[in-house]
Amino acid sequence: ISMAVITLRSRNVFHSPCWNRSALPAAMFSRNNVSMWSVLKKCIGMELSKITMPVIFNEPLSFLQRLTEYMEHTYLIQKASASQDSIHRMKCVAAFAVSAVASQWERTGKPFNPLLGETYELLRSDLGFRWVSEQVSHHPPVSAFHAEGIKSDFMFHGSIYPKLKFWGKSVEAEPRGIITLELPLHNEAYTWTNPTLEGYILDKSKKKICALYGKWTECLYSVDPATFDAHRKSDTNNNADEEPDEMPPPEAETVQVIAGSELIWRISPRPDNSRKYYAFTSFALQLNELDAEMEQVLPQTDCRLRPDIRTLENGDIDAASAEKNRLEEKQRTARKHRSKSDEEWKIRWFHQGPNPYTGAPDWLYTGGYWDRNYSHLPDIY
Repeated sequence: ISMAVITLRSRNVFHSPCWNRSALPAAMFSRNNVSMWSVLKKCIGMELSKITMPVIFNEPLSFLQRLTEYMEHTYLIQKASASQDSIHRMKCVAAFAVSAVASQWERTGKPFNPLLGETYELLRSDLGFRWVSEQVSHHPPVSAFHAEGIKSDFMFHGSIYPKLKFWGKSVEAEPRGIITLELPLHNEAYTWTNPTLEGYILDKSKKKICALYGKWTECLYSVDPATFDAHRKSDTNNNADEEPDEMPPPEAETVQVIAGSELIWRISPRPDNSRKYYAFTSFALQLNELDAEMEQVLPQTDCRLRPDIRTLENGDIDAASAEKNRLEEKQRTARKHRSKSDEEWKIRWFHQGPNPYTGAPDWLYTGGYWDRNYSHLPDIY
C-alpha cells in the first residue's frame, strides 16, 4: 500500500466529500450598466493584479482556487501514465496542458488576489488526486502548488507568476513560470510554460512524428504531420483561425477536422446555469464548497475560510466589499510591522530551489502538509 493511501485513510484527514454542488448560494450580480463599463474599459489589456477593483468585478474564488482548475482534466494525466506508448503519452500531456485554460472562456470575473500565506487544498479521491497550494510571495505575486496522484501515478507542480488581463469578453489568467509533470512509472518528466495550440511531436533527431492542432476553447486533435502540412498549404480560409465572438453550443465545433485525425480531448459542456454563476464550469462550482467536516480539519489559511470570498458567494456584496478592504488593510499593516522589526515571513509548505529538470528558479514542495499539524499558522483573515 502506498504512503499516499495510508495518509488519506488516517484519522486526521477528512474523507473526500461527495462533490456534487451544482449551484452557488446566490447568483452573480449584474455588471451590465454604463458606470461599471466605464471602469472596466480602462482596464482592457492591463495587468489586473496591480489594480484595485470594486468587489463586484470579482468572482467568488481566490486565484489559488482558479489555479486548481488545472486539475479538471486529471484523467488525461492518468491516461498518459497508464499508456505504454510514449507518443500517446505525449499526446495526452499536450492535451492536459491545453485543457488547463479552457475554463477561462467568458469568465469576466477577476479572482481575488491571494493574501501572503493563503493556502488551498483539494482532495478529490473520486478523481484520483490531492492538491495543495500556497501564496509564497506578495510582491511580486507568486503562487506555488503541488499535486500528486493518490495511486502515486503522477506529480504535478509549479510556481506561477499570474498575469491577469481583461479583454472585454473574458479575464485572461496567463500563468507565467515553469510547470512540471512527472510520470514516475515511466521515469519521465514534462515541463512547459504557455502551450500553443498547434505544434508537433518530434523524435530525438527532430523528425516530426505527429501534428497536434485544435482550439483551447474546444478540442485537440492529432494527425500525421505530412497530412497536416498539406492541409495548411491548401487551406486559404483565414477565418478558421479566428476565435468566435460567442461561446459555441456544446454540440458545435468550429475547428476544421482534417481527415484521418484522432481526437485527444474535447471540452466538457458547461452546466445550463453557468451564466448565472460567473460562467463557472461544474468543477469550478465546487471549488469553494465547505462542510462541517472539512472546516474542522482545514488550516485557518485555506481560501474557503476567507470571509470576503465567502460573503460574495453568499450574495452579500456590501459585506464582501467591507471584508475585502479590511483584509487588504490588515495585510498592509502586517507588512509594515515586519519591515520595522527583525521578523521575517515564514513560508510554510514550499521552499525556493532549482527546478530538478530545467535548473530554473522554482518553488518546491517541502512536504508535511497532509500531516494536519497546523500549529503556529499566521492569522491572515
